[in-house]
Amino acid sequence: MEQKITAQQGEEAESKAFLDKPKLKERKKSRLSPINIRRWQNFKANKRGFWSLWVFLILFFLSLFSEFIANDKPLLVQFDGQYYSPVFKVYPETTFGGEFETEADYRDPFVKELIEKKSGRIFWPLIRYRYDTINLDLPVPAPAPPSAENWLGTDDQGRDVVARLLYGFRISVLFGLVLTLISSVIGVFAGAVQGYFGGWVDLIFQRVIEIWTSVPSLYLLIIIASIIEPTFWILLFILLLFSWVALVGVVRAEFLRGRNFEYINAARALGVSNSKIMFKHLLPNAMVATLTFMPFILNGSIATLTSLDFLGFGLPPGSPSLGELLAQGKANLQAPWLGISGFLVIAVMLSLLVFIGEAVRDALDPRKTFQ
Repeated sequence: MEQKITAQQGEEAESKAFLDKPKLKERKKSRLSPINIRRWQNFKANKRGFWSLWVFLILFFLSLFSEFIANDKPLLVQFDGQYYSPVFKVYPETTFGGEFETEADYRDPFVKELIEKKSGRIFWPLIRYRYDTINLDLPVPAPAPPSAENWLGTDDQGRDVVARLLYGFRISVLFGLVLTLISSVIGVFAGAVQGYFGGWVDLIFQRVIEIWTSVPSLYLLIIIASIIEPTFWILLFILLLFSWVALVGVVRAEFLRGRNFEYINAARALGVSNSKIMFKHLLPNAMVATLTFMPFILNGSIATLTSLDFLGFGLPPGSPSLGELLAQGKANLQAPWLGISGFLVIAVMLSLLVFIGEAVRDALDPRKTFQ
């Protein structure tokens, strides 16, 4: 009896402490439930993860506009009283008084002179190189060291390292996000069916997963890369075939644990359909563990793409790839800026994701209470 009273007093004390917070009015206005408010407060309490989220979002947001930050086309051209936007539209050289019908090369001194004759102006982005732009005016053979023109130097083909890092960061994160989201949806659905029905469904499914996970995915990628050139979507599909099993075990365990709860049995007795029980009553409990693992799955997806690019079985040659930059650093030890810059970007990106994952884990931990 004393233990029950003590537990009840503890819950009342925690509720009173929660209600005594200075932002009580904001909580009342918020549409979030008390448990979600507590989770958000626990997430913010993890300062490292909270600020890592902001840093990662800012970097990812900037990378989404890479064409406006690093490009070999001007943002705006003023010519003969009119304005042109080469970033959005292709203009032939004849538009500026040239001779050819092909797209104007704005880095060509001849085109610059044509524009300046009409009192025109060229407004360049911060970095005047795209990820595939080759600097033909290097004072030394490529790879060139860092300079005022190329802040982190160039690779062995004369391409700007900063531009390749910016575009490579974007494609790595987008690839990881797409792979994580699609594989999570498939894994959650498979784990839900396996855990809810149990019995022979669970037994057969487990044997299929054991056989499927024993297939060497790296060898399969090598075989496919020798037959066809892997593109972004082909590579995504191949990795998706093996990455969806990451969440099956977690979701399966949650559904096996909750399928015999009293409120689930009561729902069955009332005639509620299996699909409604699975996705309305059991899935919210399983999503807590799923959301905890998702940042780490994203981390692993990006690391997998980087590893494949480093080995030469990833994105097509010439693509802005962080793994390919590391491979160039390995092949050109006399140019340490290649390996160091690629390593730092990958290390910072993966570290931020790990810190965010730790904060999400703390936020969803029911044993943690906001202090």
